[in-house]
Amino acid sequence: MEIRLESERDFKEVENLTREAFWDVYRPGCNEHVVLHKLRKSDAFIKELDYIVVEDEKIVGNIVYTKMYKEDALCDEIIAFGPISVHPEYQRRGIGKQMIQYTFQKAKELGYKAVLITGDTNYYHPLGFASASKFGIYLPGMDQTKEAAFFMAIELEEGYLKEHTGIYYFDSNFEVSEEELEAFERNFPHKEKRKPQKGDLA
Repeated sequence: MEIRLESERDFKEVENLTREAFWDVYRPGCNEHVVLHKLRKSDAFIKELDYIVVEDEKIVGNIVYTKMYKEDALCDEIIAFGPISVHPEYQRRGIGKQMIQYTFQKAKELGYKAVLITGDTNYYHPLGFASASKFGIYLPGMDQTKEAAFFMAIELEEGYLKEHTGIYYFDSNFEVSEEELEAFERNFPHKEKRKPQKGDLA
């Protein structure tokens, strides 16, 4: 298994990987491949932390990072990762965990101090993440009297977040319109979507 930085020639393959990894997981179809495409053009995107995993001569994993925002300003030291994608045929082999641990070390070397994410606590708590509210970190509109366990944080420098509490924003390119999704989907082979289910993300 090889972990290396993504190059421009990898973009299409990685977008297809992302589509395969997220298809029908959180909603009928997915939009994470569109998010990835948009993030690469964002000022918040950190190309030095855009890594892929190559195995069996194909790209089977990808992780990307963006800088967080606070009061409409880009943070220099607090970042987020995602989408993080592993091809369905290679899931449950620890590839996602290896990508996270590898890129955390790279992030430390680049001077980043903390990582914020939204996700499944069952997956991320064992990796050292805790509810961001425990650090006094919140998303816009979040009820600060509640834990909101899905929003998590981890310090790359111990004690850093104590001095950096407040409300943080993810890059706006994480939002995808139906029009954007429909247009981008034309670049890929047709895939049938499952029916909507209770608990799907909007």
